[in-house]
Amino acid sequence: MSRERFDAVVVGAGAAGLHCAAIAGKRGLKVALLDHASKIAEKIRISGGGRCNFTNRDVGADNFLSENPAFCRSALARYTPRDFIALVERHGIAWHEKHRGQLFCDDSSERIIAMLLDECGAGRITRRQPCRVAAVRRDDGGFELDTDAGTLFAPQLVVASGGLSIPKIGASDFGYRLARQFGHRVIEPRPALVPLKFDAGSWAPFASLSGVSLEVAIECGAGRERGAFVDDLLFTHRGLSGPAVLQISSYWRPGLPIEIDLAPQTEAAHWLRNAKTTSKRQLGNEVATHVPRRLADTWVALAGLDAALPLSQCRDTDLQRLAANLDRWSVTPSGTEGWRKAEVTAGGVDTRQLSSQTMESVLVPGLYFIGEVVDVTGWLGGYNFQWAWASAAACGRALTGAPD
Repeated sequence: MSRERFDAVVVGAGAAGLHCAAIAGKRGLKVALLDHASKIAEKIRISGGGRCNFTNRDVGADNFLSENPAFCRSALARYTPRDFIALVERHGIAWHEKHRGQLFCDDSSERIIAMLLDECGAGRITRRQPCRVAAVRRDDGGFELDTDAGTLFAPQLVVASGGLSIPKIGASDFGYRLARQFGHRVIEPRPALVPLKFDAGSWAPFASLSGVSLEVAIECGAGRERGAFVDDLLFTHRGLSGPAVLQISSYWRPGLPIEIDLAPQTEAAHWLRNAKTTSKRQLGNEVATHVPRRLADTWVALAGLDAALPLSQCRDTDLQRLAANLDRWSVTPSGTEGWRKAEVTAGGVDTRQLSSQTMESVLVPGLYFIGEVVDVTGWLGGYNFQWAWASAAACGRALTGAPD
């Protein structure tokens, strides 16, 4: 049976796949880029509210989670945010920086997609989409793929098929199945950068706070598994969301409590103790000077106190108890909102079986894994895109083949 031959086949036309294919193609390799979805790069399209938070100025290995945390250092050092910014600027895409180093397009995320497609065009990439891969076999020192577009063969196969987050845009477990087929370990995938939920009974006292947002300090875990952030939290009908909660969700495991300081700008015990002697406000009004009014009323009520009581008449023990609940609110989620709401996937192909220099399998020569399918998960704020660009560049530069 006839089969079409390439130097490399890249499966997955998201951020990592597009970038890798373009880099390899511009080096003279004959590359096929396949994706089963009908629309290209949907995750790029919807990211950053449609403006694509395409990287972060301040990227380091400490911004990523992995069971092998040193793995990402090499790729991140060899393809930096400056490198991707230079690519963006060569294509005339205007961008701006938001807080905490997050970089966004001034215009639409469509500009980033168009840029990547232009780069693929410059590399004369053969793109097949939608195109499902039905089977992959090792054959003649390479890989034979049965696809909707016929049988393809290449000595090198790059898996850039992403994770399980946001299934409505085509998330697939293809990469994990393929990794296991070829003997790779897969760290159990789990939703990350995802809202947290609570059982209805325990959340009932807080359900009325839906829509309340405030800056908090939040932490979870211990030792190397500990995460701690200062960012905005949002109460919802079912639990907690907002950037602070999305960040901490990557560190949370079932059964673990999360600790939240609702007024991180001050020490509540010290503030309330001083206010008792200096403020003429009622207790509820005083608390509302540091947290949103609805939250203040709820916390005072949960402490069994009268919000209308003049602060000067409050007992010290009551104020200490209220302060402790503001400074360290400990709650244990019942779960996450799952793949539907998760922005990324934690876990994935075990990096201890990959080369940190090239992303190539140490078990199967010619097999590569890049992007979200790998057990490297970044913080919220452009870090996961930078991992996509960096891992793609490491792979795209390492692929070999005879120039056309």
